[in-house]
Amino acid sequence: MDRILAVVFNSERKACLGRNALLKLENEGSIVVYADALIAKNADGTTTVKQTRDPGPLGMVLGTTLGSVIGLLGGLPGIAIGSAMGFVVGAMADLNSVRVAGDFIDDVSKELRPNRFAVVAEIQEDWTTPVDSRMEALGGFVFRRALSDIRHTADDEDIAALRADLAQLKAEHAQTRADRKAKLHEKINQLECTIQSQLERARARRKAAEQQARAKVELLKARAASLKAKTHHYDQGSDRFRVS
Repeated sequence: MDRILAVVFNSERKACLGRNALLKLENEGSIVVYADALIAKNADGTTTVKQTRDPGPLGMVLGTTLGSVIGLLGGLPGIAIGSAMGFVVGAMADLNSVRVAGDFIDDVSKELRPNRFAVVAEIQEDWTTPVDSRMEALGGFVFRRALSDIRHTADDEDIAALRADLAQLKAEHAQTRADRKAKLHEKINQLECTIQSQLERARARRKAAEQQARAKVELLKARAASLKAKTHHYDQGSDRFRVS
């Protein structure tokens, strides 16, 4: 299952250890880390991204949701981002891309108080024990939430409601007096523009979601190939050891 993970620590050292532990779990094959970052809540309330991997072209696509979550936790515009954080910068432009409910952001924000740190990641995990046991051993407070496609459903519902309003206005326009037609016609034009804008935003969000899905498939294929190569190398080494 794909999830957003946030683990809050009371020191940067522990947060660094937590991030290293997360990446070690990935190397062990327990989880897949699509994108990750270490962030700090400063004393003045701003948020700084301290660490992340070089996103690269694939990482910039995978980091869209994570960047939106970081942006929300940072309380835009109060967030400082280094030049290497490309996926975060690109993602924050559209906070509608976030696919977790607002209560998750609220819960993490309450724990991520000034002078605290958090490891935030988009991951795939089949069960929670590996991550929880490692993070809790380091004193981390673990928050996670499954990603959903609820935004697409909301887009469809919003557009359907606007189209219903448009149909009603057009019906009124056909039946009203001549002195009211001009005003109704103006409202109809405005509503048609709103619907078009909503459709364009919905298409952009769906396209981004499709790109993320494809990027995840490519990443999983690459990880599987890498694991297979490591296993083959290990088996060859074992054979050489037995022969000698």
